[in-house]
Amino acid sequence: MTLTLTGIHHLTAITANAAENLRFYTQVLGLRLVKKTVNQDDTTAYHLFYADGLASPGTDLTFFDWPVGHERRGTHSVARTGLRVASLATLEWWKARLADLKVKAGEIRDVGGRATLDFEDGEGQRFRLTVDNAGAPSNPWEKSPVPPEHQIKGLGPITLSVPDLRNTEIVLTEVMNMTEISTYPNPDGAGKVHVFSMGDGGPAAELHVAVEPDLPVAHQGAGAVHHVAFRAPDVEALHAWTERLRGFRVPSSGEVERFYFRSLYFREPNGILFEIATDGPGFAVDEPLETLGESLSLPPFLEPRRAQIEARLKPLA
Repeated sequence: MTLTLTGIHHLTAITANAAENLRFYTQVLGLRLVKKTVNQDDTTAYHLFYADGLASPGTDLTFFDWPVGHERRGTHSVARTGLRVASLATLEWWKARLADLKVKAGEIRDVGGRATLDFEDGEGQRFRLTVDNAGAPSNPWEKSPVPPEHQIKGLGPITLSVPDLRNTEIVLTEVMNMTEISTYPNPDGAGKVHVFSMGDGGPAAELHVAVEPDLPVAHQGAGAVHHVAFRAPDVEALHAWTERLRGFRVPSSGEVERFYFRSLYFREPNGILFEIATDGPGFAVDEPLETLGESLSLPPFLEPRRAQIEARLKPLA
C-alpha cells in the first residue's frame, strides 16, 4: 500500500501585531480562535491558531507573533494561501464584505478552473478564496460574525513559488507520493503553475507550484508564511514518513511532540519548510471544545513555567 498524505494540515504564518491579527481573523474573516498558546521554541511569542467550529485538521491557520519587519516578497517561498468556500454566491458575498471593510482585494476570476477571489490582510498576507466543489465537510462556528453558509471551510490549495521545478517535483512525487494532475497559466505573472494532488484530491489536498525564475529570493517577515504542514492520519503513519525520509536521505528534524499533534519537519530543495503532522490528538486534549481559545494553553512540558511565560506576553484584548 502506498504511503499517502491526506491533504493540507495547517499553515503557519508570521505577524508582528498579535492583537490586530486576532481582530482580523476572528472579526473580519470569522474564524474561531481555537488555541491561544506560545511558540514552543520561543515562549516570548504567541502562537495563535484559527480554525473552523470544531477545530478540524485541515482548517488551521496559525500565526507566530514576532517583532519583525515586513516580508520581502519573492520566490523560494509559500506565495499564497488558499481558503475554501462553498459557492460562487459566497465569493460574491465576500467581495462585498471585504469592500465594506476596506480590505485590499481583487476581482472574482477563474484560476486553474475554479472561481477565486484574492485579498490581503493588513500586513500583506496573501490569500485566495477558492470555491470548493469537492464536497468537503463544513463545520461552521456558531459565534462567527459570518453567516454559516458563507464561512471559510478550511485551507487549500496552497501555492509555492520556486525558480526551478525539477528538484521540487522529484521530492513531491517520488518522496511525498503526490501526483501532478494539471498545469495552468500563472495568474500573477509569467509561466505556469503546476498542480500536485494528494489523498482523495480536491482543493483541500492540492499544492500548486508556480515557477518564477525572474523573482528575487523572498525574505521572511510580517506578512510571510513560515511553513506549510501536510496531514498524516496517526502516529504510525508519521513513523512511516520518518523512515521514508531517512531512506531517501532527506534531512529532517526527526519527530517532534507538539502535544496537540506530532510533527516531522524538513525542507524541499528550494528551502521552503514543510511539516508532516498527525490529525490527533487535537486541540480539545487540554480544554473543552466549547471554550477553546479562551485562555492561554500550555503543553505539559511548559506548564511549570506558566507564570514566567504569561508575564512576558503582551495583552491581546
